[in-house]
Amino acid sequence: MLSANIYYIFVGMNYNKKRLTITFLGTGTSQGIPMIASKDPVCLSTDEKDKRLRSSILVSWDNYNYVVDCGPDFRQQMLREKVDLINGVLFTHEHADHTAGLDDLRPYCYQIGEMPIYLNKRTLKSLEQRFEYIFSKENRYPGAPSVLPKLIDNNNFFIENIEVTPIEVMHGKLPVTGYRIQDFAYLTDVKQVFDMEKEKLKNLKVLVVNALRIESHPTHFNLNEALDFVKELQPQKAYFTHISHKLGFHEKISQKLPKNIFLAYDGLKIVV
Repeated sequence: MLSANIYYIFVGMNYNKKRLTITFLGTGTSQGIPMIASKDPVCLSTDEKDKRLRSSILVSWDNYNYVVDCGPDFRQQMLREKVDLINGVLFTHEHADHTAGLDDLRPYCYQIGEMPIYLNKRTLKSLEQRFEYIFSKENRYPGAPSVLPKLIDNNNFFIENIEVTPIEVMHGKLPVTGYRIQDFAYLTDVKQVFDMEKEKLKNLKVLVVNALRIESHPTHFNLNEALDFVKELQPQKAYFTHISHKLGFHEKISQKLPKNIFLAYDGLKIVV
C-alpha cells in the first residue's frame, strides 16, 4: 500500500494532464483520395472512409483548439467539423499539402487577432516567400490573416497550459517536425527517425504516424515500415495517416492490422 506522502506525489505528477480530444481533419496524402482523374478502384470507392482530405489534426482540450498543419482542404475541414475557434497552428514543414490553407485562417484571426503559428526557421522562410502579402511589413494586404510566428527548435515549449515536445523526423533529406503532447504523438511524412528522437516517444498512449502505401517509397514509411516502427516504440495504440490510394481499401487493410493498430479516417475522434 502506498504511504500518504507517496500517493500525494503520484497524484501531483498527473494533476496537470489534460484530456485531449484528437480529430482527424484529413488522413490523405498530398493529392488526397480520390485523386484527380484516377480510375483506381480505391478512388472510385463509395466507402466514406476511403475518401481522404490532406492530412491534418485538431487537438482540443478545455476551451482550446489547435491544429497541426492547415493544407489546401483546411476550409472544408473546418466547415465539416463546425470549428468555431482556433487558438493556434503547429506546422510540421513547408510542403503545400500542409500549409496551403494558411489564408483561410482569416475568420479565426478576426476573433482572436494575431494567430500564433509554431514553426521552424526554414518553414517560416518558405511561408514568407509564398505568402508575401501576409508577412510583408510594408505591403501587407489589409484583408490578409494576422499571424504571429513563434519559432521552435528542439526544445520543449508550451501552448496555453500544455507542454509540447518537438520530434525531428526525416522526410527523405528534409527535416520535419512531429509533436508529442502529453501521452500523444503525431508524426507525418516520416521516412527515418534517429535514436535520440525515438527516446522522446517512449511510453505513449497513442502514436499517429504515416503509412503511405504497400510498396516502398523514398520519403515516406510504407505499411511494413510503419508497422515495424510501432512495434519498436510499443505505444498502447497507433493510428496510421497520410495514406494514398495505393495502400488499398480502408476496410480490407484494417482487417489485416494488429489489434492495437488502426487506419485513421477523416472525421475520426479519439480521446487521449
